[in-house]
Amino acid sequence: MHDIGMALVLLKRFRIGPNPFLGLQHCQRCFSARLSENVNTGEGGHISGENNAANSSTSERLIKVAIIGMPNAGKSTLINRLIDQRVCPVSAKVHTTRKASKAIHSKSNSQAVLFDTPGLVGSREIKKHQLDSQFVSACRHAIQHSSLIGVVHDVSNSWTRHALNPVLLRILEEYTQIPSFLILNKIDTLKSKRILLDIVRNLTCNQLESISNYGPQGGRRKRTVVPAAEASKEITQHSPAAGWPYFSEIFMVSAMTGDGLREVMSYVHANAKQQPWEHLADEHTDQTPEQLIVQSVRARLLDFMPQEIPYQLQTELEYYEVVGGRVLASAIVTCPNDRIARLVCGESNGKLRQINEQVTSDLIETFGMPVLLTITTRVRSKEARS
Repeated sequence: MHDIGMALVLLKRFRIGPNPFLGLQHCQRCFSARLSENVNTGEGGHISGENNAANSSTSERLIKVAIIGMPNAGKSTLINRLIDQRVCPVSAKVHTTRKASKAIHSKSNSQAVLFDTPGLVGSREIKKHQLDSQFVSACRHAIQHSSLIGVVHDVSNSWTRHALNPVLLRILEEYTQIPSFLILNKIDTLKSKRILLDIVRNLTCNQLESISNYGPQGGRRKRTVVPAAEASKEITQHSPAAGWPYFSEIFMVSAMTGDGLREVMSYVHANAKQQPWEHLADEHTDQTPEQLIVQSVRARLLDFMPQEIPYQLQTELEYYEVVGGRVLASAIVTCPNDRIARLVCGESNGKLRQINEQVTSDLIETFGMPVLLTITTRVRSKEARS
């Protein structure tokens, strides 16, 4: 009992805010391990500890979902709104997300792990934006660790909304054994909702009756996994290939307004299987605070800087500490030359102050505590440039 009391006191002492990003998960794991060791050493307590662990593991349910889509489809904004936490970097430009990360949502006995993945790209985009191999393989890696695929499609783009990109279709063809569902995002931008039915027909190869949300009144149909050979044969019959006929569900949502998001999370949690949780109930991401700060700075640079300039900048964290319930951090933005450094700073450092204020606001929302952030610029040395 003395050890339990001490653990509770220390937990209160280390608690630094409502959101558990800054070391609280580590403290909880350490104290949980210590308490379990103490319980196991007592007489009778060993059996009780085993029973509690068994009951907990059998009641827990887990689902992993790979959220994929083309660049700027709104995947990161959607995930932030789905879990009601700001853990994914967001900007108006493409390729804000550079690598896959986890967003975690826990409720009751169910835990959903959503993989935020970089936008799918072709060889031309890879060369244009100088994307590394990790960027390209992140989507496949997330899918291979998931039991469900969520395809996010942007309906605001009149040029691309009636067809799935061939790059995306190749991914779905490669992983036909994993169930997938379609999320039509940005429906708030449509002046007429009648166009949605045409979009759905095109994206599903006119196979609405096979989708439980749009099937006959006879009830919801269970999705069957289609063998790869059979799927490939049927896909070739739909010419030109514009859609995927094997979506199990379709959701029409707006990540900006929040419309339709509750139904998406209900569907995700309904597909959770009996399996021990991989994260604590109050964890929301697998990213460290340092990573969140760097990504927030980079996202705002993408918003504030024109054209291709932000893609030439490198951001790194110089200092990070939590003192007295406040986050203290300093970030450095490395510019390729003096001209771009002056553009980042603006007249009398006005633009850099704007970026700093916006990033600070984002981090306050992320960490749930006051943030004191400084952003400085430097020019890459001639040696490094060469």
